Amino acid sequence: MTTPENLPMLTPGDHKAFMLLAVEKASFSPPSPSKFCVGAVLANGVTGEVLSTGYSIELPGDMDGDLGSTHAEQCCFIKFAQQHTLPVAHAEEHIGQILPGNTVLYTTMEPCNARLSGRRTCCDRIVALKDRLKTVYVGIREPNTFMANNDGKARLEREGIAFEMVEGVHDFCFEAAMAGHEKKD
Repeated sequence: MTTPENLPMLTPGDHKAFMLLAVEKASFSPPSPSKFCVGAVLANGVTGEVLSTGYSIELPGDMDGDLGSTHAEQCCFIKFAQQHTLPVAHAEEHIGQILPGNTVLYTTMEPCNARLSGRRTCCDRIVALKDRLKTVYVGIREPNTFMANNDGKARLEREGIAFEMVEGVHDFCFEAAMAGHEKKD
């Protein structure tokens, strides 16, 4: 069980503010050359209420039998489920019943559409929420560091979910993502 967060209200439509909160969350992810440090924010797109946040490796890799809860987006969904005493295994299958119909997701990096582990992808989890989650705001596209052509953008758009790049945050998101990676000149 996670500790309840003090979640802020941000100005609706201030995508940079939401993304900077996601970058702040990404900074809590332990740096490592074998993963990206990603942050995510689930929010009510009309009121600006932050519903949940998450970051890479915030929660155990096998939480109540649902492998793969180390990705920021899934951590976000699990924590929202916990706040509402819903099952955390496959949280996205439960939280869709209570999320506002105008829910948006901010993530510092493009959601994964393939995983080396073979575990359920963040795109799969987001698509399960497409009745409530209509837009994903993204800081950077996923580099080809671990998976070539991991095109989450195409998958989400095919499923009717808008994929919007947030202007003015690329450098912050990239720096956070690459924490623990060797810097290249």
